[in-house]
Amino acid sequence: MTALFWIGVLWIGYVYVAYPLILALLGKIQRVHPIIKDDFLPTVSVLISARNEEKDIGWKVTETLAWDYARDRLELLIASDASEDRTEEILQAIKDPRLKVVRMERRSGKGVALNRLAQMAQGEVLFFTDANAHIPAHCLQRMVRHFADERVGCVTGMTSTQPDVDLPIESGDRLYLGYETTISQLESQLGSVLVCDGAIFCIRRSLFQPVFPELANDLELPMRIGDAGYWVLHEPAARVFEKETSSPQEEFVRRRRICGQGLLAMWKFGGTLRGRRGWQFVSRKFLRWLTLIPLVLVLISSAALAGQPFALVLTLELVFYSFAMVGWVLALKGRKAGRAFSVPFFVMLGSVAAFVGVVDTCLGRRFAVWEVPTLSRGREEGT
Repeated sequence: MTALFWIGVLWIGYVYVAYPLILALLGKIQRVHPIIKDDFLPTVSVLISARNEEKDIGWKVTETLAWDYARDRLELLIASDASEDRTEEILQAIKDPRLKVVRMERRSGKGVALNRLAQMAQGEVLFFTDANAHIPAHCLQRMVRHFADERVGCVTGMTSTQPDVDLPIESGDRLYLGYETTISQLESQLGSVLVCDGAIFCIRRSLFQPVFPELANDLELPMRIGDAGYWVLHEPAARVFEKETSSPQEEFVRRRRICGQGLLAMWKFGGTLRGRRGWQFVSRKFLRWLTLIPLVLVLISSAALAGQPFALVLTLELVFYSFAMVGWVLALKGRKAGRAFSVPFFVMLGSVAAFVGVVDTCLGRRFAVWEVPTLSRGREEGT
């Protein structure tokens, strides 16, 4: 039992503490120095796959076409994935030659829609975003300036929560996003960001290959580009704001799908996970998806072992899980929980959802199409 206890503790400690510390150390030894030119303005194609996005598509198009970027070097391509609401009606009412809209007559999913748009794109850079993603006007230029260096193949930003959001799971989500941003910044120092933010990332068009419908493009594309030897960078000034779901059920489904898609990507592209990027994938993704295992190991072993320090550890665990339960109850009631309750709840929600997603993929479930979280749609007042 003692061995199981320490396996669990070391597993959790390595994934959440040691991995970023090792990245920080490597960054001091092997840091890359990309060439950045603020006046570098390649042609850009913005790609959006939209299904039933009537609540957001209008302001998203208006906002995107108003970005602080040369008008004649920007185009916006949107695929309506067999939308059944007013999405296409709203798009047709927007008269701007830079906007191109295509309808997918049969619902095929995000990956198929993006493949179709990529064939139509004329830009030297492909910019991927979502219909509900608020992106400040300066972000595009801050990102594409990195492509002045031929060694750069992909640049990503990061999602941030609105500072005035009042959601039941806000504190846990904000802590998670902050941690993910830190990891991406550390990986960027090595020119090797493992995964992009699907709401704000761009790649060289010449490096695009059709994506698999059942995989997440924000993981598949950087995996391929990194394997080809190009740098994948994080631009800290590129932040995207999305309305977060207030439903723990919707968040569970979303995290479950993302982790399931990630494991499938590992199977399909296992041959690309060599050397440092292979180590990154195992450390940042695979071992974290299985966090529920060491959590259970530590709980069972500390309960079975008598005496100190195991009794103290067990007490702390019981307090943690009790707080998580309180956070869960408050979230189900739609009430905002303080950080003491929402963070443990969010940790457990993510751990269970990730493990279920892994099991899904092992049992053959695929996520080529899915329903977006409805409570994450509709622009926040004041944004």
